[in-house]
Amino acid sequence: MNTKANSLNNYIKSLFAENFDPRGVASKNLFFKKQIFLWLDTHGAATIPELSRGLNISVPKVTSLVNELMKDGLIINNGKVESTGGRRAAVYGLAKKICYFIGVDVKRYYINIGLFDLNKNLVKLKEKIPYPLENTQQALSALIQNIKKFIRESGVGSSRILGMGINLSGRVNHFTGYSYSYFHFQEEPLASIIAHETGIKTFLENDSNAMAYGEFAQGAVKDEKHVIFLNLDYGTGTGIIINKKLYYGKSGFSGEFGHIPFFDNNILCGCGKKGCLETEISGMALIRRVKEKIQGGSPSLLTKKVKNLQNLKLEDVVEAALTDDMLVIELLSEMGEKLGKALSVLINLFNPELVILGGKLSETGDYLRLPARSAMNKYSLSLVNNDTQLKLSELGERAGVIGAGLIARNRVISNEY
Repeated sequence: MNTKANSLNNYIKSLFAENFDPRGVASKNLFFKKQIFLWLDTHGAATIPELSRGLNISVPKVTSLVNELMKDGLIINNGKVESTGGRRAAVYGLAKKICYFIGVDVKRYYINIGLFDLNKNLVKLKEKIPYPLENTQQALSALIQNIKKFIRESGVGSSRILGMGINLSGRVNHFTGYSYSYFHFQEEPLASIIAHETGIKTFLENDSNAMAYGEFAQGAVKDEKHVIFLNLDYGTGTGIIINKKLYYGKSGFSGEFGHIPFFDNNILCGCGKKGCLETEISGMALIRRVKEKIQGGSPSLLTKKVKNLQNLKLEDVVEAALTDDMLVIELLSEMGEKLGKALSVLINLFNPELVILGGKLSETGDYLRLPARSAMNKYSLSLVNNDTQLKLSELGERAGVIGAGLIARNRVISNEY
């Protein structure tokens, strides 16, 4: 990491350090600068009088601190606000281009990468970069090379990128930066290995948690505080938000909803156990059922599109449902009923305000949602499910990359290293 990047990182760290000596003018000024930054981050652009009232700091003091923050490059003058009389006041907001953050969402067959400015805007996005996710050194090297290429093409330079969030499926400890499902070849945390290769502070996150946060920050969540997000892709994951914060559990492994032993079906799950929820409610389960039905003689549009069923992908199955393939629609209805029954367990436990269906399977829309809603009503307590909305993801494919980028931003700003 070069000198310019270190200087900016050190300034951000000092500004957002949780603990510093409150004695002395310099320390107090740093504390007040942090409060001004956080106020603008939460409420948006504001005038000096608005900042003074909101933070209970005198106008002269706020004026002095804002001028210093402008000199530091973190705040800009957005011009004059409209006034009904008298002199128009200047409006100040966070500078967009002083620094950036990256979100990387690693899927089974491709990668999505996004670049975010300081104001949480997604300024550059590259989707569906071909990439086979495998637990090999070659796959890790390819991931790093794709990230480096995106950084080069972004045009902003790595010195201005303060943090990067990377999503992976499976067991991820976001506290330590270790992945226990992919790329665990060395004793060093995966986050540290990628940070060393790219020169950017890196944070690992479970993909379902990141998608849940993406929907919370910029998607289907409006004013709800308690939310459950289901990532229905090849596997089945869950992100849980309680009181507006992601719930991780002790080691960061919460949300493994797909590995609850829900069925007595003797089907082996990818985790090595039998009867997991994921064996009948997931993209892999749907692909398996489609193959079984077609091989048993059931008609489907997929027989024309996919010559070799061994090459059948979830994208093919979802597309078939959206073109009125009755076989797939019927299987989705069956799966939706099982999903709703399983969701009733979560609803009775957590009493959430909102459940969001996300991941590739959610693109089938009401083919999955309606039977799930019906089964939820049937199997959960009425006083509980009456309080729970069931929505489809609003961000769709972008949920993970948005969540990853914003989580990285939050951890840099909160100094959670």
